[in-house]
Amino acid sequence: MKSQEFGAPAPTQSSRPSALDLSKSRRTKGVSLEEIAEKTKISLRFLLAIEAEEFEKLPGGIFNTSYLRQYAAAIGLDEGDLLACYNRAMNPSSVQSPSAPAKNGGRGLFDRFLRLSTQA
Repeated sequence: MKSQEFGAPAPTQSSRPSALDLSKSRRTKGVSLEEIAEKTKISLRFLLAIEAEEFEKLPGGIFNTSYLRQYAAAIGLDEGDLLACYNRAMNPSSVQSPSAPAKNGGRGLFDRFLRLSTQA
């Protein structure tokens, strides 16, 4: 197989497994990305990043959780599931050992708040 040879180009799709199949969920609901962009005013670039679970491509800060909540509402998905997926992707060490102290100073309280808000 050519893609397994040394020096062969990487496959075009993301190699990491998708926790949620967001594009399939959206298509099942009969909603286009353009409709979501029109309704939420979120750019297509960010909507594509959300669907690919490439959260590092989002603008950051409070925009990320706001965009994720709006996207979930637009396709009828439980926002808690999407936010939990986001938290696992962006904070892998905190998911593995939630009792470990935060290494980045003031973010510890913020991260705890995000975990509590997604559980409620």
